Parts: sequence; structure tokens; C-alpha cells
Amino acid sequence: MKDRQEEKFIDIIDNENDHYEQEVVGTENKELDCNISDDLAPKKRGRKPKKSIISQAENLSEDLCLASKNGEKFLDNLDNKEVDIDIEKDLVDFNDANDLQDNIPVMEESTLEKNILEEKKIEKKQNNFSEDKHAEAAQGSGFIAQEADSSSDYRAGANTGMNNRSQQNGQRNYNNRNNDKQQQEAKFMAFVKSIKDISDDELRKLSLADLNNIARRLGMVGASLMRKEKLLEKILYLRANPEVEEEVVGVLEKLPDGFGFLRAASFDYISGPDDIYVSPSQIRRFGLKTGDTVSGTIRKPKEGEKYFALLKVNKINYSDPIYAGDRLSFERLSPLHPDEKLVLEHDPSILSTRLIDIFSPIGKGQRGLLVAPPKVGKTVLLKDIALSLLANHKEVYLIVLLIDERPEEVTDMKRTIESDRAEVISSTFDEAANRHVQVAEIVLEKAKRMVEAGLDVVILLDSITRLARAYNTVAPASGKVLTGGIDANALQRPKRFFGAARHLEGAGSLTIIATALVDTGSKMDEVIYEEFKGTGNMEMHMTRKLSNRRIYPALDILSSGTRRDDLLQDEGILNKVWILQRFLSTLNAIEGMEFLIDKMKKHKTNDEFIDNINK
Repeated sequence: MKDRQEEKFIDIIDNENDHYEQEVVGTENKELDCNISDDLAPKKRGRKPKKSIISQAENLSEDLCLASKNGEKFLDNLDNKEVDIDIEKDLVDFNDANDLQDNIPVMEESTLEKNILEEKKIEKKQNNFSEDKHAEAAQGSGFIAQEADSSSDYRAGANTGMNNRSQQNGQRNYNNRNNDKQQQEAKFMAFVKSIKDISDDELRKLSLADLNNIARRLGMVGASLMRKEKLLEKILYLRANPEVEEEVVGVLEKLPDGFGFLRAASFDYISGPDDIYVSPSQIRRFGLKTGDTVSGTIRKPKEGEKYFALLKVNKINYSDPIYAGDRLSFERLSPLHPDEKLVLEHDPSILSTRLIDIFSPIGKGQRGLLVAPPKVGKTVLLKDIALSLLANHKEVYLIVLLIDERPEEVTDMKRTIESDRAEVISSTFDEAANRHVQVAEIVLEKAKRMVEAGLDVVILLDSITRLARAYNTVAPASGKVLTGGIDANALQRPKRFFGAARHLEGAGSLTIIATALVDTGSKMDEVIYEEFKGTGNMEMHMTRKLSNRRIYPALDILSSGTRRDDLLQDEGILNKVWILQRFLSTLNAIEGMEFLIDKMKKHKTNDEFIDNINK
């Protein structure tokens, strides 16, 4: 076999190139010119993962160079090498070494070549798969590549497809919204026309739920809290004027972001769906603050908006907006003693207010405490004071603030006090302490803004004891606890609330009459009362001794009084009142109150009663 291979190899060399024949079979030690181009120069031998035909040619040229030096050694090595080359079929042209790449021998499919072909097939499949996915992405199929080595062309095609799909979806949604909006407007106009066909009598026969539904369709604000008569009146007006801009009134709550909302008193100044959005530019233009009472026209929410928006400001704190920027801050105004009396006497049969006018008068800017144990009639007394103020003082704006009260008491107070110059704000006992504090703060801020505008405001608070409890609950722990479990810093904010009552020079006045609970069995309530005891300039005490005998009003006349009452009463009246008090001091509380009730019932007015004291 060795001889046959030698003969075949020699024949090939003789036929193709005499130069190679002499070098292989000759006895002279001539070196073969192996200066093949760098591209075909022998490389480091060894099989790579992907070995091309050119690398096999390079190995072959290296073998030929070795054969030129030692032919026999080359032949021996050739017997041992397992190179799958059919020399008889495949001829290599060695005339020109530079043409070696163009005349690479055609080999059989060896194991290496099979692997190469398989790898090429795999690469071709991957390329075809990638091209298919490119086409799908270009059509917007939403294919997302999972391979880390995806081509940039594929990513560009996928992004283009996704963008096109997003644009199509966005355009489709926009068209749907426009169609829905047009349909809603058409339904609304048809609804308005249908309302016009309904007579007033038919509207009055509708239930409150039906009227609320109509009001919502008409875009009314706060319709759910209106009474039926007022709601019906509003619907009739909007039916006659469907294009009119609605005017609303609300209290501004300015948020840290610069914008604010108008809160409605009907919602007790909590956030709700009927809040009116106020832009930062409007707040800066008019110098608005938290607590400002703003009235103006509004517009309906545009597409993508949630709230009604304030379109035009008509009044600020019930006056022209041009005066809002010239007002002084509440804290910079000088407080004075109350010197203008608030007359509570208006009905001869209501003795409680008549007694207060005589023995413990209230002035504008008064800071008064109504000290009472439970179940002695303090809520009824507050109600009488409120009705007297509404009847006698048209210039006073009244706010009744009920904190931690029973819901039925709130309803009764709202139905008793119905006026454009009064409002009842409440936070019942089943609500959180944070809610109590929020309501009290917004009411105080509203009162301050009105006083800055020169108005007289009266706040009737029931009760300051429960408000102090709420502040104690929400106050951060300071580490110092007073008697009764009160934090040392908890009473600072309720004192600021109560201390805001004052008569201001060059502005209006803020009067606060607050109830303080005693004899409740709670040490905390006793401490709260003692803390507020010296802060007021007027006190009215109620006693359980009288209420247990069903004697009303259960006022303790000798313990009640007003500081600097000489600024509120005439000197002649003061002298007679002092004489009456000396006489009552000789009697016990029950006998003294029975004597006063008997004498006052005989006189229709306080002036008559005082004039007849010495008689």
C-alpha cells in the first residue's frame, strides 16, 4: 500500500508541475519555495469549532512544504494521517501559489464538513426565523425579541410596528371618545328639551331621588344635599336657562402645590366630588388664602378633567375682589376689649337670653365659656343664643360648630337654624379625631378671613373639651404628660382656636362662645377646664341642682359674669344689677332662680324688670 501511494503521488507531481516532481523525488536537498502568500501561510494546527475549506488548504500547503524537505518522512506520515482526500479525483493546481484559493480541491463530506454544513443549516434557519419575525414586527404583530443577540434591524422594525399600533389605538380611542361625547351632548340636549315639556306641577310631584338625578344631568353642584324645595327651585331656573353659567360659593383650601379647592359648607368642608378647582394663577392674582369665601361662576370639567373649575371670581368674603389684596393679616391687627353689646333679648318667653343680657352680657369680640355638667340644657341654651343673634343682629355671621356631638343633635340644630347668614358645621362622635381637627381648623380660618374683611363673626362651639381631646389624640408625643393623660403640647392648638376671639381695631370682630364640660368623672376634662378657665373674659355657669328640679334655665347667676361689663352696660343698669345680685346672694340657688323667673314673667322686657327692682 505504501508503494502504491508513493507512485500515485509521484504521478500527480509529474503531470502537474515538474518543479514539485524534482523536489519530491530528487536526491538533492533543495528547499521548496514555500513563500506562499500570508493568507495561505501555515497556521497553528488544531481543529477549531468552525473550520473552513481554506484552513484545510493551509494545512495541505504546510504538509507539502514538509514533504519537500524529507519526502520519505512525509510519505510515512501520510500513511498515518487520516485525511479524507481522494487524490485520484481531486487535483490541485500548484503552478501558481496565488491561485490556490481559486482551485481548492473538492472534498468528500467528512465528519468535519458535515458539522460545518449542519452549522450552516442552523444559521440559515436562524436567519430565516429572524427575517420572518422582522416581517411580523413590521406588520404590527407585537412580537418582542427574546434573544439577546437580536439584530438592530429587527429592533427597529419591532419599534416601528409598536409605534404604529400605538398611534392606531390612540386615534381609535380619540375617535371613540369624541363619538361618546357627541352622543352624550345629544342626549343631554334631548333631555333638556324633554324637561321643558314637563309642567311645574309634574316636577313637584317627582320624588327627591328623581330630582337629584335631574340635577346631576343638568350639572348642578351639591344637589344631593339640598332640600326638595330649594332643589326644585334650582331645577326650574336651570330649565328656563340651560346655557346660563352657574354661580357657586365655597371656602378655599389652599394646598401646598399652589392650587386649591372650594369646599362646600353642605359637605362640612371635607373633600368631595363637587369641589371647585382654583388655579394657582387665580390664587396669586387675588391674593387668596385658606379660609377665603369665594363666589364665582364655574365651568364643567373638560375632557380628562375630574372637577369643576372656577371660571370667574365675583366676590371674595362677600365684597369686591379688588379689596382682597389690601387687607391686613389677622395676626397684625390690634385686639381691644369688647365695647359693643350683642343684644340677645328678642322673645319675652325665652328667659335664658334675657338673664344673660342682664348678668353676663356678651359683646362683639367676646371670648366666653359656658361651663356645664352633662344633661343641664347647654345645647338648648346655645340654640336660644343662635336664634337671638339671627333675630337681632343682621350684620353678624353665625357659625355653629359641633364637635364630637350626637348625629340627631346635629340634624336638630340644622333644621332649627336656617339662614343665609348662618351655617352649622359638624363632626359627629363616630368620626376620627383628625376629622374633628380638620373641621375646626377650616372654620377658624374662614372666620379670620371674614374678620380681616371687616365682618363680625360669632362661633358657637360645642364643645371645646371634646376639641381638646381630639387635639390631644393627634398631637405628636412630646414625652411630657400632664395630669389626666394630656400631652404637654396638646393644648397649644385648642388655646390658639379659643384665643382667636377678639375685637380688632380697624377690622371686624370674632366672638367665640364655647361650652366646657365639668363633673363628667374624667380627670382630663377637669384639667382642660382649668387650663381654659383664665383665658376667657366671660363665663356662664350652669348647675345640676336646678336641672334636677326641672328648673330652666339652670344658670348659676352668682358664679357667672363678664370682665369689663362696664363697657357693655349703662351705669344705671349696672347699679341695679349689683343690688339684685346682693339680694340673690342671701338665697340659695334654687330659691334665687325661682324668684327671678317669677318676677321676669311679669315683665315683657328687661328694661321693665330693671326699672321695677326697687319698687
